[in-house]
Amino acid sequence: MAAEGGEELSGNGELEDSSAMEASEDPAPPPIEMAEMSEENGSAGAAPEAPVAPDPSSFSMPPAVEDEEGELPADFERLWKAAHDNPQDFTSWTDLLQYCEQESHITASRRALVAFLARYPLCYGYWKKFADLERRAGYNAKAEEVCVQGLQAIPLSVDLWIHYINLLLGTLDMNLPESPKRIRSVFEDAVVAAGLDFHSDRLWDLYVEWEKEQGNMSNAAAVLDRVLKVPTQLYNTHYEKFKEHLNSHEPKEVLSPEEYEELRTLCRQSQKAERAEQAQEEEEERPPGEEEPATPEGTDTEELMQKIREQVLVRRDKVYQDNEGEVRKRWHFEDAIKRPYFHVKSLDRLQLRAWHSYLDWEIAQLNKDTKDPNQDPNQAATEGSEVTAQTHEVSEDAAVALDDHRVRILFERCLIACALYEEFWTRYIQYLEPQSVDEARAVYKRACEVHLTYKPNIHMQWATFEERHGDLTEARRVLEALEKFLPGLAVVRLRRAALERRAGHLDQSEALLQDAVAESKEKPTLHAFYSIKLARLLLKLERNPARARRVLQEALEISPDNDKLHLNLLELEVSGDPWASAEAVQECVTRALAAPLAPHTKILFSQRGLQFAEDYSNSIQSVLSVYEDHQKLLKELGGTKRGAENGDEDSEKLSKSEDGSAVAVSTQVPPTMPHVPITTPPPTMMGTDMSAQTGYGGYSSWYQQPQYGSYGYQNTWNYNQGYYPPS
Repeated sequence: MAAEGGEELSGNGELEDSSAMEASEDPAPPPIEMAEMSEENGSAGAAPEAPVAPDPSSFSMPPAVEDEEGELPADFERLWKAAHDNPQDFTSWTDLLQYCEQESHITASRRALVAFLARYPLCYGYWKKFADLERRAGYNAKAEEVCVQGLQAIPLSVDLWIHYINLLLGTLDMNLPESPKRIRSVFEDAVVAAGLDFHSDRLWDLYVEWEKEQGNMSNAAAVLDRVLKVPTQLYNTHYEKFKEHLNSHEPKEVLSPEEYEELRTLCRQSQKAERAEQAQEEEEERPPGEEEPATPEGTDTEELMQKIREQVLVRRDKVYQDNEGEVRKRWHFEDAIKRPYFHVKSLDRLQLRAWHSYLDWEIAQLNKDTKDPNQDPNQAATEGSEVTAQTHEVSEDAAVALDDHRVRILFERCLIACALYEEFWTRYIQYLEPQSVDEARAVYKRACEVHLTYKPNIHMQWATFEERHGDLTEARRVLEALEKFLPGLAVVRLRRAALERRAGHLDQSEALLQDAVAESKEKPTLHAFYSIKLARLLLKLERNPARARRVLQEALEISPDNDKLHLNLLELEVSGDPWASAEAVQECVTRALAAPLAPHTKILFSQRGLQFAEDYSNSIQSVLSVYEDHQKLLKELGGTKRGAENGDEDSEKLSKSEDGSAVAVSTQVPPTMPHVPITTPPPTMMGTDMSAQTGYGGYSSWYQQPQYGSYGYQNTWNYNQGYYPPS
């Protein structure tokens, strides 16, 4: 995880040259000719125990310290205000941090670093700067606390682990017996958290060298033994160091007592058999009376030590070959990742695709290991084979646990480089949820409260997650916090209302919509949107058409030119008792015709009123009256095209209204109507086109019109369509 890019300093607070330091030491890919041997050997036979996954969700900023210095630098407040007024502007933060560093003002630097790292905790270089600041000021305990907080936020940072260890090595009294124990404990925490990272070689090397400095050659060999099973970038150098370490010391000093005694016994038996065979040959050639030379029992010769070394390397060579096969599988994935560190700049599509491909492969490896293609469920097992099967099952479980940990490590690496991309957080959550709801919840919390505070989609997904798992209180809290952080998002208010409705709290759902209506009076489009939602709730769920009607009528007073309000009010009246609501329907039509609406919209309302009269009117006089009014409207609009009246769909063009619904507009001028209308469509006349037969009864295709009852807020669960209602 190299530092981020910048002009003088990178976004992570490191010099640019340091980011290329490790790249210059890149080894060549594992040799292709080893493929057959690696595939034959399979994975490492003695897989290391899967450690516990890192838990960066426990990250929290250290409490603000008391000011040791008084007055702040001259330009601090100006730069501080610029950063806080636009917290998403990364450059404003780096300007503030560089200014504080130039001024060497510890109080200003502390304030700036605490605020910056709370928003961008993945910039490991600034954690190092913070720790160095405290150490230079003589506050070693505070420097250590900063490192611990940084490692909670970014546990995969090999550089930050090394910085922390070097800090302890420089501040602890190594003459005290507890100091080496503490250093070793930190090393173990480091390799558990970051040891499976492909670029963790420097951490393993530092651990080995420190054990050698302590004189613990067996511990150093044990660490090398562990890293031989880990696919890392410099995997081959670890094997060479193990050989050098083994040849530089006596096997008894390097190997564990159990392995040393096992190999010593094996090699002595082999040596004894060779000597017996050699002695028999010499006996035949020895002169009579000459005795066999005495060989001291229990002494370890240099020849025996060399045989032990050879046996050790035979065992390690298989582990090395297996690990090389694992490295070879991952090499092209790792090579495709060009920016493994965090940066606010966007990644290109190739980089995003590379991470997705790597995750796909690693998860496929896990799924492959969970299946045993050679297992025969009908095979009868003997008592001996049952023990073997149990041992094999334990080994498989350990391999699956290790693969699962590798998948998690890769996800955590991905979420450093792709921290600002919701898709990877969502994918990680989908991977974790079947295993642990609490772990999935912790990832949601980390994503929404630290890295994606301005991304409403994942916040709403979190609320849905909590509701699905029965925690309505947390779901409410998530949505309320999102609405306070990003006020004015209509979809969030609707989600809150829908949550309360599903919970059986209609009164709270209604109250939320009423508040939204009251708060949006200065925004007519939004006010109309919420009014329609509230009216539908009152009509459909509370069965209170009177209150729904009042809501729509009040909204029309504010937005008389909103055709959606007129449409919903008309539908409300039409959906009631046809005989009791006839007058109300005509009143809605009259109001719409008097409103400042588009001509084609007025024609549609007039047609709807005519349709209602035809379907439900008790007298032909009322039907004729409505029909005459409709004809007058057509003449007043100066030959405006009529649509959906004569059923000729081929001659229609669909024009989009502002809410996205289709409105049918005819391309033909309507012919002259007969003086005496009939209540049913006239028969087809010989030699004429059926589409030319018109009349107020020829509006059967009106029922095909999709514009009524829609507001334009369709597919509400598709977040990609935008958060605000259409204007």
